[in-house]
Amino acid sequence: MHQDPHVSNTGRPGRGYRLRPGLLLALEPWVMLDTDELVTDADGWTLRSATGCRTAHSEHTIAITDGGAEILTRPTRAAVG
Repeated sequence: MHQDPHVSNTGRPGRGYRLRPGLLLALEPWVMLDTDELVTDADGWTLRSATGCRTAHSEHTIAITDGGAEILTRPTRAAVG
């Protein structure tokens, strides 16, 4: 589902892969009650917290354009109401 290049969530600012127009990024934050460790189920796809605590996950697709970053998954006005 995800393609190269891999853009790491960790590292020092100013280092690593430089974002440029034409890239699409999937930003996928997790919020977990009591851990920061995820485990993958035997199906190779399903992620869970290592402790079984409650979690929340969301995802946005971001396009890097000549004019900056554009959130492609932002709800439209019609979808909100």
